Amino acid sequence: MSLIFFQSLLIAYSGAIMPGTLLTYTLDMSLKKGIKAGVLIPLGHAILEAFVVILLFLGLGKYITTPMSKMIIGIIGGAVMVYLGITMIKDILQKRLSFNVKSNDSSYKRNLEMVIGGFVISAVNPYFTIWWAIIGLSLMTSAYSLHGFVGVSLFYTGHIIADISWYLLIAILISKTKRFINLKAYSVIIGVLGLVMICFGINFFVQSIKTII
Repeated sequence: MSLIFFQSLLIAYSGAIMPGTLLTYTLDMSLKKGIKAGVLIPLGHAILEAFVVILLFLGLGKYITTPMSKMIIGIIGGAVMVYLGITMIKDILQKRLSFNVKSNDSSYKRNLEMVIGGFVISAVNPYFTIWWAIIGLSLMTSAYSLHGFVGVSLFYTGHIIADISWYLLIAILISKTKRFINLKAYSVIIGVLGLVMICFGINFFVQSIKTII
């Protein structure tokens, strides 16, 4: 059974380390909110994945890979990504960026926003849906055939541990090195991340439109 866990862990790491919207969002929030972003954002991602695992078990995988589903997810996802990117750039233009991240800032609302952000950013990413409907479903089915629900639990546990540990590492590195960055450089980094997010959004939107042309 340990093979299922470590296989899931390694496969999840290979996906987590690839640049994407969740990584971009984590970098942005780590600069603004500190290390806790590396736990709260992937926690939201993990909650979504729990729902996905349940839905796939209920046999809904074939519905979320239809052209119509891909189109809807892509269009909504593209719009959300563009909105987030614009918001990041607006923060720069309105001079709302600050290095004053309080270590004891445990506002429930702010923490919940990051959990929801991790959930939403993942949900509106069409590649996330496709991965789970094809690769994730295949791995989960294999785990279930070998060890039933225990196998699926090990698969899910290995997957989320990889996600959380990777994004926590990113958040720690960003938070610790932030002290060597001045406000101007900080603004440039946030601006670049905002543009990257906008580019992701436009790409999602264009790819979705192509499915109906």
